[in-house]
Amino acid sequence: MNAHLLLIRDAEVFAPQSLGRCDVLVGAGRVLAIGRDLQLGSLAHERIDAAGRWLWPGYVDSLVHLSGGGGEGGFATRTLPLAASAALGAGVTTLVGALGTDDVTRSHADLLACARALQAQGLSAYTLTGSYHVPVTTLTGSIRSDLVLIPEMIGVGEIAIADRRGAQPSVDELARIAADANVGGLLAGKAGVVLVHLGDEDAALSPLIEASARHAVARSRWLPTHINRSRRLLDRGCAWSREGGWIDLTTSTTEALVAAGDLYAGESLAIALRLGAAAERITMSSDGQASLPLFDAAGHFVELGVAPIGSLHEEVVQAIDRHGVPLGTALATATLHPATIWRLPHKGRIAVGADADLLLLDPASKAIAVTVAGGRPHPMH
Repeated sequence: MNAHLLLIRDAEVFAPQSLGRCDVLVGAGRVLAIGRDLQLGSLAHERIDAAGRWLWPGYVDSLVHLSGGGGEGGFATRTLPLAASAALGAGVTTLVGALGTDDVTRSHADLLACARALQAQGLSAYTLTGSYHVPVTTLTGSIRSDLVLIPEMIGVGEIAIADRRGAQPSVDELARIAADANVGGLLAGKAGVVLVHLGDEDAALSPLIEASARHAVARSRWLPTHINRSRRLLDRGCAWSREGGWIDLTTSTTEALVAAGDLYAGESLAIALRLGAAAERITMSSDGQASLPLFDAAGHFVELGVAPIGSLHEEVVQAIDRHGVPLGTALATATLHPATIWRLPHKGRIAVGADADLLLLDPASKAIAVTVAGGRPHPMH
């Protein structure tokens, strides 16, 4: 934790709501004061003269494959673990790590080690238990004990539905996973949310809808991701959000995926807002370091891309500049909202007492000039 004082002078602060021109004082890894013309007298401090540049909260990325992902095209298609420099360069200061398709050659122990390595480099990193596989693979023997005994584990995922790579879990199995996550979360004071990977099969959100209808599982217990996989799925996701559910938009969509029917996240956010989706229950995540496999009509692997964590910032900017989403609304999907669903109250906002995870940006280009993680500034070169 940083003990020295950092004063960011004369920034245009978006917390994510606009606070106007302010000074922000940081110390011991937290925001200590926000105001005009803060005076420190003779106290030793580091100073950044923002000169009207924008100050945003650091991004909270709900889905990052910290230990790498992939493997759908064989061992040579396994992607690399995430480097701390990549996250800092992308403005992502809080990460939620998950396994995906491969829980055979990749493990929760390795995922946890990668999270702790990122923590040692100044980032905030959490993990999820489970993977695409059902029954759920865990580290300690159960979902509940993973959440209770392992500080970094805050939920479950990615559980895959409507996808040929998933384990095709039944509605009852999904409800049991959510119930265990809920109890583990209650006992540990954690979110206990289940991150759900949505594939492109026709079932879409139906298993989650049925699980919440048949069992005592609130819709808010799930965070279905890849909602922008198709316009049809986005429409269904908007209806789901209006009825109390959360939806997550994936920012690492490529041109090849768009040609296959996916939508870019910034565009999808604008569409969702026009369709009356609940703005306060929309998040965006990068799926960073995930494999982006393309399959032909017969289901055969064609090629593989790697999801860039920097896509999160790019799509927030696209939502604002290209699709007319208000700045505070777009910014909240990658800061305040993911911090809310994952029960990280000190993240995703600029407020006295909040963690000092901040981004200083150029207002014209919206390029990140400095990332502050845990109170420590990292200038971009």
